[in-house]
Amino acid sequence: MTAEENVTTQSASEFPNLIGIFAHQMKDTPVGHFLHTWESAIYSLLIVAFLATVAFKATRKHALIPGRLQNFAEFFVTSIDDFVCSILGPQGRKYTPFIGTLFIYILVMNLLGLVPFLKSPTSEWSNTLGLGLIVFAYVQYTAFKELGLAGYADHMMGKPRGVMAWTIIMPVFMFALHLIGEIVRPFSLSLRLRSNILAEEKLLVVFTGLGGYVGGTLGGCFMYLFDLIGATVQAMVFSVLTLVYFALVLVHEEEHH
Repeated sequence: MTAEENVTTQSASEFPNLIGIFAHQMKDTPVGHFLHTWESAIYSLLIVAFLATVAFKATRKHALIPGRLQNFAEFFVTSIDDFVCSILGPQGRKYTPFIGTLFIYILVMNLLGLVPFLKSPTSEWSNTLGLGLIVFAYVQYTAFKELGLAGYADHMMGKPRGVMAWTIIMPVFMFALHLIGEIVRPFSLSLRLRSNILAEEKLLVVFTGLGGYVGGTLGGCFMYLFDLIGATVQAMVFSVLTLVYFALVLVHEEEHH
């Protein structure tokens, strides 16, 4: 399938976006091919630049009486920190920056598709898979760091205890089961997020095109509100599942004692 045919096919199932339009106008050129290939990655980098700028402005000058941006940033950080610590305990505070960044980044990517002539990067599996692999790598690193090699192996074997539990069959079976589960996690995380956002975008296109001007407007407004809620929920689900994965590998105080 050529780039022109691909753009035409996509335009029937999604709203046009600026980069896609430029890529179509410059088809059969190196620039057009580059824009078409890296469309979602470009939007992702633009969001990174936007969030970095907002974070810089919010933390550049700390005032005793904070302005709106600093006040919002402090409220957001405090809320995320309280939520993380409610699940992981006080030791989870060091993971607040990662979880908070993950949540706000996914949320903005989800919401970007609701802005006219822009596109949500999370509707592409390559972006959500990257996020899932980052979570997978960080969780495994945390497991090795917190548990050590022996503790990690014990965790993967289901923490077998007693004479019967240490038979060769059960630990090997549990290790294989946990290993499959760990490998599947980034794919399940990424596919869940991508599929939900992609479905919401396609439903928005369908509802907007139904029933003429009045019906399309009412249907589009309904789906727009639904997508706003869905975008927030999907960012929360991804973040909460990440917290659960951390909770499974962290040593809790009662276990330590």
